Amino acid sequence: MLDYPTLKIIWWLLVGVLLIGFAIMDGHDMGVGSLLPFVGRSDLERRVVINTVGPHWDGNQVWFITGGGAIFAAWPLVYATAFSGFYWAMLVVLWALFFRPVGFDYRSKIHNATWRSTWDWGLFIGGSVPPLIFGVAFGNLLQGVPFQFDNYMVSTYTGSFWQLLNPFALLSGVVSSAMITMHGGVYLAHRTEGVIQIRAIKGAIGAALIMALAFVAAGVWLQSMDGYRLTSVVNTAALPDPMNKTVVREAGAWMINYGRQPLLWVLPSLGILGALLAALLLHLRHTLAAFILSSLALLGVIGTAGASMFPFVMPSSSMPNASLTVWDSVSSHRTLGIMLWATVIFMPLIVFYTGWAYRVMRGKVTAAYVLEHEHAAY
Repeated sequence: MLDYPTLKIIWWLLVGVLLIGFAIMDGHDMGVGSLLPFVGRSDLERRVVINTVGPHWDGNQVWFITGGGAIFAAWPLVYATAFSGFYWAMLVVLWALFFRPVGFDYRSKIHNATWRSTWDWGLFIGGSVPPLIFGVAFGNLLQGVPFQFDNYMVSTYTGSFWQLLNPFALLSGVVSSAMITMHGGVYLAHRTEGVIQIRAIKGAIGAALIMALAFVAAGVWLQSMDGYRLTSVVNTAALPDPMNKTVVREAGAWMINYGRQPLLWVLPSLGILGALLAALLLHLRHTLAAFILSSLALLGVIGTAGASMFPFVMPSSSMPNASLTVWDSVSSHRTLGIMLWATVIFMPLIVFYTGWAYRVMRGKVTAAYVLEHEHAAY
C-alpha cells in the first residue's frame, strides 16, 4: 500500500478530477438547460434542444454523486463542515435539481403550451441555479468560511446564508455560470443545425467572453485578497488533527504557489485561452474542436482554484488554525487505500461506458428526427 502522505495527495488530485469530470460531463447538459428557453423559439425547436442531452443527462449525474461520495469518504471533516455551513445553499441546489428528472420525463407528455413552457423554465432553473451556487461556494472558500471547532472537534458555522452572497462570491458565481453556459452552447452547436445552431453559437460566444472577463477580474481581485498560509511545520504523515498547526491570513497568500511553481500559470492561462479559442472555433464552425477547448477551459478554471488554495481545502475565517487542509482533514490510511483500489477498478469502467454511450448517440438531432420518433423522443 502507498504511504499515507502520497495517498493524501492522490485523493486531493482525484477529488479534483471528479469535480472537473462533473463540470465537463454534467456541465454541458446543465448549460443546454440554461439556454433552452432562448435558443428554442417553438415547441419543436425546444424538443430538439432537449433531445440533444435527453439520452444521457441522467448518466452524467454519476459524476455528481461520485464527487459527493468521494468527499464524504476521503475528506469527512470537509464534508461535515461544508454541508452544515452551506446547508441552505445545498438545499437550493437540491431543489433546483428536482426540476430536471420530472422536467425531462413529463414535459412532452401533454400537448399543452402552458404545461410545456412551465417545464421548459423548470429545466432552465435546474440547469442554471446549480452552477451559480457552486461558483458562489468556491468564492466563499477562497475568502474563508466562518466556522470553528469546540473541544470535542464539533464544527460550528457562525455565518448565514445571506453572507454567502458577497461581491467576490457573486463574481465567482458569474464565472461558473458563464463557463457552464458556454460549455452547453458549444455542445448544442455540435449536436444541432440551422437556426438552433446559430443561436447556440451566439449564446456560447457571449458566455465565453463574459467568462473570460469575469475570470480575469476575479484573478486580479484575488491577488489583493487575504489568503491563508501555514506558518508551522506540518507532519504530512500524521493522523488527522486540524488544530495541530498555525495559520495566518495575509494579502496575496493565494498567489504563493504560483511563485514557487511558475508552471502553475498554465492553469489560469488555459482557462482564459480555452474559452476564447473555443469562441473562435465556434465562429468558424469547428464545433468538435471548440468542445475540446471548452472542456480544457473548465479544467483550467477549476484547476486554478485548487492550485491557488493548496494545501487548504476549507479555510476558516473565524478560527484560521482550524482551517482544513489536505493533510489534516482526511480519512484513515486504510480507508484511502481501499478507496483507491475501488477507483482504479471502477473509474475505467465508467469512462469506457460513457465513451461508448456517446459514440452510439453521436450525430445531429434534427426536427425531422423528433417528428419521426414522436412518441419515443423527449
